[in-house]
Amino acid sequence: MTKAVSIALIVGGVVLLYFGGQSIHSFANDMSRIFTGAPTNKTIWLVAGGVVATIAGLIGLASSVGSSRRR
Repeated sequence: MTKAVSIALIVGGVVLLYFGGQSIHSFANDMSRIFTGAPTNKTIWLVAGGVVATIAGLIGLASSVGSSRRR
């Protein structure tokens, strides 16, 4: 994975985590937690997607840095 793709994944993951954090505090999410005991699907997907994208970007960045050191 190239450094540019890895950095884009990290940035995208952080943006998703930000919006997921904002969604956690929304009125719709509060109502969902009152009636179902769980956050909305949108919140779950935003946070999960952010975590996955950020981890994938960090792994890609670490592997691209490691491969450039071996040369």
